[in-house]
Amino acid sequence: MEKVITYRHNVMGIQSLDAFLGIKGGCHMGRRDVYFVRAIGWKPGAALADVIAEIDRRMEQEMESKRLFYWRAGRLAFMPPQEDMCFYEEQFAALKSGREMYVKSLKGNAVFGNALAFACRDALDKYRLIKKNVTQSMEKNLAIKLLYWTDSVLGGMLSEWNERKCYKVLADNVVREQEYLFYYMLTMIGCDVLLFQSREDIRTADEVKCLSQELKLGGFCETAFPEYRPYHGRKPVSGVKPAPEGKPVSRIRIEQVRKPESKPESKADASREKSFEELALLASSIVMIEVHDRGGKPAGTGSGVMIGKDGFILTNNHVTRGGYSFSVRIEEDSAVYRTNEIIKYNSVFDLSVIRIDRRLSPLPVYRGVKKLARGQKVVAIGSPLGLFNSVSDGIISGFREIDSVDMIQFTAPISHGSSGGAVLNMQGEIIGISTAGFDGGQNINLAVGYETINLFVRGLTG
Repeated sequence: MEKVITYRHNVMGIQSLDAFLGIKGGCHMGRRDVYFVRAIGWKPGAALADVIAEIDRRMEQEMESKRLFYWRAGRLAFMPPQEDMCFYEEQFAALKSGREMYVKSLKGNAVFGNALAFACRDALDKYRLIKKNVTQSMEKNLAIKLLYWTDSVLGGMLSEWNERKCYKVLADNVVREQEYLFYYMLTMIGCDVLLFQSREDIRTADEVKCLSQELKLGGFCETAFPEYRPYHGRKPVSGVKPAPEGKPVSRIRIEQVRKPESKPESKADASREKSFEELALLASSIVMIEVHDRGGKPAGTGSGVMIGKDGFILTNNHVTRGGYSFSVRIEEDSAVYRTNEIIKYNSVFDLSVIRIDRRLSPLPVYRGVKKLARGQKVVAIGSPLGLFNSVSDGIISGFREIDSVDMIQFTAPISHGSSGGAVLNMQGEIIGISTAGFDGGQNINLAVGYETINLFVRGLTG
């Protein structure tokens, strides 16, 4: 695939907001000038809302005169709705095979498809600079977000895209690396991007932060941004909808066990049956997950299980679905680990893997040496009703197939918030992930079985 357009960033220094709004990068012989600027802080006592409203008015006057396209972006949805995933997955496959890629807003324009593929690849390259051990699943999820966000932000403006047109995009207080890389990617398809960082700067490494020019406006402050109400709104993009909100499955009651002191076990002891007290010690590898909405407010809680040393945590898809970010708490660790990285998910299996920036002590997943049996003793660990790492015991009471997925029915009590927690055998191995319970019955609970888990987490464990 040949590169058709070359983009040069910040050829002229931007010294004011007026300079950014007024400059229109030229395009000559396949080379286009674009501008990527971070406006840092704000002036004490100045009315930011009035300034933003004036920028909106001025830019929309320019748009009415056909001199540019303008949009002020709001909060970005976490992931696209399930019905759009197939399209975006096909575009990622096109990227990996060296072909042009498209968004739902614009298909068939080969020059755009070529530029978009190079832009997406460049953003992924920058992502690998700042993240260790990036897997193909992580790349795929980020690429899908980048394409979905392009549809969501630019939408109908892309229908008239060409390399000579001027696009201005404003966003405020972007702190997450993936979102920052998205706005960088927009510059690689011809957009000038201004990020108003009035509250704090982007949290990322200097190698990536330097992609944008810093424009100092004042000190950081808590200043509200007015909602964008365009005079001439764009038509919605067909098929691009907000991500659906998930609802954790609720249940009834819990039993809590105090964690006793114990010495680490040797590998020789790994296969022996452990006491309930020893199994309770494994709660340090089970986490509580708080789900946040787009505004950062708590939207629910769930549980998760450490399955990989490099920060990988397994939970339910219905726990992470619709969440914008996640706070992870680990037993005997006062830190709270904030992340918005969903490494992979599957709505059929109801499984999801998130990643935090911390080395973990993962639990082993059972390999099926001996077939599970009714009456077999199990222990469930999770954070029901927000009660961190509660432990309960029971037995396997049956095996069910629900919506073509093999499930384990067990009696260990779980409640709302237990979703994503571990169901362990007496050797301390994961045989299931707590998924659902029935309020109309006594201790009728379901877990996704180890066969499905092993298939889903392949390449992430250890």
